[in-house]
Amino acid sequence: MTGTATRYLYLVRHGEALPDESGLTEGGRRQASLLGQRLRDVPFTALHHGPLPRAEQTARLIGEHLKDVPLSVCDVAGDYVPHMPVRDELPAESADLFLRFLADVPDEEREQGPALARRALDMFTGPVDGEEDRHELVVTHNFLVGWLVREAMHAPKWRWLGLNHGNAALTVIRYAPGRPACVLVSNDMRHLPAELRWTGFPPELHI
Repeated sequence: MTGTATRYLYLVRHGEALPDESGLTEGGRRQASLLGQRLRDVPFTALHHGPLPRAEQTARLIGEHLKDVPLSVCDVAGDYVPHMPVRDELPAESADLFLRFLADVPDEEREQGPALARRALDMFTGPVDGEEDRHELVVTHNFLVGWLVREAMHAPKWRWLGLNHGNAALTVIRYAPGRPACVLVSNDMRHLPAELRWTGFPPELHI
């Protein structure tokens, strides 16, 4: 019989994207490279990334600093809305804000997003079979990072909303056998110089 070991899930939002989202800015490339340098000694077994160019380019730049870690494209690591709340789920004081934010989500994404989100939970969360701990890296988008953090905290499904992550910021969740999930690090940008932190966020949110 095989045992069960701990999974360490490293979640990364892609680097800063060009206005047309066709790839990364020069700053985004620097962000990805600096994060790769930070992670170079982690014994990763896999690097998953979403199919869009900004996630793929970020993953490849990080991967240049890792030791023989295979890269794999994964649709569940893509950019989608993981859960579409209804008004009754939301706090009364913020329901209008969130519903306006989600109003333009296409019907196809409304239908497919929750299914992808369930697959992401199956694929990326929980302890792993075997005797050795596993370290996995997922380069994805803001919504999925928020969704997985929400799940780790046993928060309501709508609470992926408002969990915002910087470009090339690092979040780490530990899934140990017999223990609840633990968010070890969240939205950590210490590997980035000040001018590369909080890209895409208004100045009042820069901490």
